[in-house]
Amino acid sequence: MRSIWNGAISFGLVSIPIKLVNATESHSVSFRQIHTEDGGRVRYKKVCELDGEELTTPEIGKAYEDADGTMIPITDEDLAALPLPTAKTIEIVAFVPAGEIDPLQMDAAYYLSANGVPAAKPYTLLREALKRSDKVAVAKYALRGRERLGMLRVVDDVIAMHGLLWPDEIRAPEGVAPETPVAVRDAELDLAEALMATLGEVDMSTLRDDYRTAVEEMIAAKAEGGEAVAPPAPGEAQGGRVIDLMAALESSVRAAKEARGEDAVVTELKPRGTPKETGGKKSTSRTPAKKTATPARKSTSTADAETKETPKKATTRKTAAKKKTTASKTPAEKTTSTKKTTTKKATPRKRTA
Repeated sequence: MRSIWNGAISFGLVSIPIKLVNATESHSVSFRQIHTEDGGRVRYKKVCELDGEELTTPEIGKAYEDADGTMIPITDEDLAALPLPTAKTIEIVAFVPAGEIDPLQMDAAYYLSANGVPAAKPYTLLREALKRSDKVAVAKYALRGRERLGMLRVVDDVIAMHGLLWPDEIRAPEGVAPETPVAVRDAELDLAEALMATLGEVDMSTLRDDYRTAVEEMIAAKAEGGEAVAPPAPGEAQGGRVIDLMAALESSVRAAKEARGEDAVVTELKPRGTPKETGGKKSTSRTPAKKTATPARKSTSTADAETKETPKKATTRKTAAKKKTTASKTPAEKTTSTKKTTTKKATPRKRTA
């Protein structure tokens, strides 16, 4: 990678020669301005507004415009004469936890490369010190004619530097938050958390610019003489329309689960502390002990029914049992019982004189 700046890192009395390399690049599709009638490219000319003459690059300088419109010429010699200790140095001023850096201050990102073999040892020393301390370095440096603020941190085995905006360049968020007070219910928060859990995490390396891909496919189709691919019909715009927040959250959770191939059933969440109800009544369930006691109740009721039988039925059953016993006796037993009955009948009663 081509370096855009050469200098050194000032780490106390240690100086580390480095090269500054862009850590990012733009992949957006760029377009040219053309004349729609003949396709000719439109170019801009640098013309002096006083005499109308076209100027070349060496003829163009810089100036500061005053409040009243007066132009104050500034030369490169004027800027070079200013005391700028960070002109060719990244001067580390402090080491702080990474959480103290506001992400709003983040600007362009660069890689710092050791410039030459002698720079390898102090470069590695600073890198390992940043790793062990679990901190980042705050530094000042000069680039493109102005002094800037930077943050040094370790990425893999390389020291990276993020350009930072100065604190007074961050605007206060005045008048941005909703002015009308809004109350959020627990049920809505529960659904929002369920949606967050369903969407889950993502591998940042898998994210792609779908719009850029569509633009490139459209350009390729037109270059081959074909027609541009018709875009899908846009859905109904949601802006400025009052929606049911709970319904929208439930639909979002359902759609996220379907996209992940999970069960799309969404259980309606109720405010915390409300008892679960089924059909407007509290749901009750019998314990196993009650279920076990059911057969005992049935047997008891059966015995009670048998005890409450009428006397007529009981007599009938006794007679039937007696007949059955008589029928089951052997012939010898029947003869013996008959003789006993006859003998008893033949004995005369004694009379007293």
